[in-house]
Amino acid sequence: MLYWVYDLTTTNFAILMIAVFVVFYWLGAIFLRPFLRQFIKSTRAANDVVGYILSCFCVFYGLLLGLIAVTAYQNGSDTAANVTREAAALSALYEDVSRYPDPYGQNLTWLLRDYTRYTIKYAWPLQQRGIVPAEGTIRAQAFQEKLLDFQPQNPAEEILHAEALRQFNNFLEARRMRLFSVNTCIPAVMWYVVILGAVLTMVMVWLFDMKLLGHMLLGGMLAAYLGTMIFLIAAMDNPFRGEVSVSAEPFEALYKHMVSE
Repeated sequence: MLYWVYDLTTTNFAILMIAVFVVFYWLGAIFLRPFLRQFIKSTRAANDVVGYILSCFCVFYGLLLGLIAVTAYQNGSDTAANVTREAAALSALYEDVSRYPDPYGQNLTWLLRDYTRYTIKYAWPLQQRGIVPAEGTIRAQAFQEKLLDFQPQNPAEEILHAEALRQFNNFLEARRMRLFSVNTCIPAVMWYVVILGAVLTMVMVWLFDMKLLGHMLLGGMLAAYLGTMIFLIAAMDNPFRGEVSVSAEPFEALYKHMVSE
C-alpha cells in the first residue's frame, strides 16, 4: 500500500498524481501509439469508431469515479461526526462528574482530563499511521471502575449518577465507532478497477489519428484531469491520514476548557 503519499502535503500529492498520469500518457503517445494504431489503421472512419466507444466507456467510468468519490467523502464525514459525538459526550460526562462530592469528583475529572490529553497527544498520531490506539481503553476502564464505585447518598445524587452513566455509555459507543474508523478505506479491488479504467481511457485516446502535438496537448489535459480525480479520491480515503483528514480539534477545544477551570 502506498501510504507514504499521505506524508506529502496536499499540494505535492496533487502535483505528483497529475505528473504521473501526464507523463504516462505522453510516453505512451510517443512510443506505444504507433504500434496500437496498426490494429485499426485500415478501419473506415476509425476516429469516429474510437470516439463512440470512448464516449460509452467514459459514461460508465465517470459514474464509477463519482460513486467512489461520494463513498470516500461519506466515510470521512461519518468519522468526523463520530469524533464530534465522542467529544460532546465526554464534555457532558465531565460536567456531570465535576458535580460529584470530593474525592470522587476530583478523581473522576482528573481521569477524564488525562484521557483527553492522551487522545490528543498520543492516540491521534497513532491513528494517522493506521494504528488503533490501545491505551485509551485502559484509561476508559479505569474511569468506569471509579465511576461505579460511587454510591449516591440522596435523590439528587441518584439523578446525577444516572445521567453520568448515560453519558458514559454514549461516550463508549462513539469511541468504539472512532476506533473502527481508523482503518476504514476503499477496498483494494475498487482501486484496481479505477486504475485500470484510467489506463484504458488513455489507451483509447492513443488510438485517435491526429498529429503528435495534438495528442500531447489534448491527451495531456485529459490525463491531468484523471490524475486530479484519482488524487481527490485518494486524499479523502483513509479518514485519519494526510492533510485532508479528521482532526482532533473537538478534543483540543474540550481540553482547553478542562484545564481552564
